[in-house]
Amino acid sequence: MIIGLTGVSGSGKSEVSRIMKNNGAFVIDCDAIAHRNMAPDGVAYDEIVSFFGRDILGEDKAIDRKRLGGIVFSDRKKLAALNDITHKYIKAEVLRLIDGHKKEKCIVIDAPLLFEAGLEKNCGEVWGVIAPYPQRLERITKRDNISQSMAEKRFENQADNERLMKLCDVVIENDSTLEELEKKVVTEMKNKELI
Repeated sequence: MIIGLTGVSGSGKSEVSRIMKNNGAFVIDCDAIAHRNMAPDGVAYDEIVSFFGRDILGEDKAIDRKRLGGIVFSDRKKLAALNDITHKYIKAEVLRLIDGHKKEKCIVIDAPLLFEAGLEKNCGEVWGVIAPYPQRLERITKRDNISQSMAEKRFENQADNERLMKLCDVVIENDSTLEELEKKVVTEMKNKELI
């Protein structure tokens, strides 16, 4: 089974992904693919630099993700342009990895922008991870070392919990401890006979 795993920033999607991996799932991490694609030798690098200019580069000529984030999360058109550039490369790599791992019992496409990239079409089910707004805000400001207003801008450009709950086949609420989250995920995997 191919499961699309998505959730807004700070929901705990990466934790769910880790739990699924620890229980035998083959995980395709779309964020990691995006990072590789944006590296100076990556397939999306030249296109991104050409569109956004050399001001987004650090001294090492690598794309400064924080600087780029500051631009795209305050301008929806620029965010859409970045997604147009990156999604096609991410999708191609996801399909290549799926093709090479057809024998796996469970493949997880871990993608924050699963629907935006059109990857849900490749999934048997879509699982969404949700969490209360205050918890997400606290996690993101700590994890990414950004201000509360920057985190809020990021949230404005993402699907909210209500939309995810309508779009997903399975909704995992991450509003308690890691142990509780693990219990929920493992139970769901057992119910689907994935472990």
